[in-house]
Amino acid sequence: MTNTSAYDMTELNREAAMGGLGTETTDREVRRISLADFESRRDRIADELWSAATDIGFFQVVDHGIDLAQVQHAFDMSEKFFALPGEVKEQFPLKKGTNVGWEFMSQVRPSVGTPDQKESYQVTLPRMDGLWPSEDELAGFRAILLDFEHRCWELAMNILGCFAEKLGFDRDFFTRAHDPASSTYQSTLRLLHYYAFPDEMLDQDNVWRAGAHTDFDALTLLFQRAGQGGLQVLPGAEAADQAWTPVEPSDEAITCNIGDMLMRWSDDRLPSNFHRVRAPRRGEYQGPRYTIAYFAQANTDVLIESAAGKYEPITAADYIAARLSANFDKKKP
Repeated sequence: MTNTSAYDMTELNREAAMGGLGTETTDREVRRISLADFESRRDRIADELWSAATDIGFFQVVDHGIDLAQVQHAFDMSEKFFALPGEVKEQFPLKKGTNVGWEFMSQVRPSVGTPDQKESYQVTLPRMDGLWPSEDELAGFRAILLDFEHRCWELAMNILGCFAEKLGFDRDFFTRAHDPASSTYQSTLRLLHYYAFPDEMLDQDNVWRAGAHTDFDALTLLFQRAGQGGLQVLPGAEAADQAWTPVEPSDEAITCNIGDMLMRWSDDRLPSNFHRVRAPRRGEYQGPRYTIAYFAQANTDVLIESAAGKYEPITAADYIAARLSANFDKKKP
């Protein structure tokens, strides 16, 4: 056994080498999977999720049980938060090592070396003291986001439960590992506002809404708005040629992807693939892009121990710390 997967050890060099700058695209399918009648169709849904995840690492779910009105309420709150004056948002600064609070233009991906053109606000339940806007500043914000976070957790646990059984774990294995009642809970709801692109920025080199990266978590749920595109995935099969696959946004579909944590937990059977958000091009929508992401990552004290024992056990806290160090504590080669 080894402490670190081959993917972990080489990711920074791979990412720097390819630069994340390829422009070739593919028409590869990002599958849509209906979760309707989930309990009665569970086995079939699990098969479809597993097939899509092992193929490309990305898929979209519809009929997922989160009402579109609730999604819209969350997006309304997101837009209102980011429209607050800077001096108000500065009261809730991102705290290093805690993954909570507001940041802007602070994330620099090793793949590109330039700041993502965005701002974001992170919610991690046990760490939110002093980081919520007051009711006077933004009425309803806290209640709506807490409700939405819980709905995301429920959906993520349903999907992860399907993967658990495919991996030989019991159905509730990942639910126990992502316990929101615990002080060690570290799953995060993230509001994102990608800035509008004026004409003079369209022809600049190496400007990205989000440079190429993988997610550190077990499973990501991404809510997008129709017409606000740019997300692309680089499946392993296309990595050598940098052929990127667009992931089309829609209001009713939630885009899901496997993260590094689940890749390790699955003995690399479930791939965590590079993805990015490219800048708009001439003739495309240049306005702001809003998304909401939920990152399901195991509680800090949970032991990540793969089913076949390919990798040595490691706590989720140590794993996230190692991934952060590999990506952001080293200079680009």
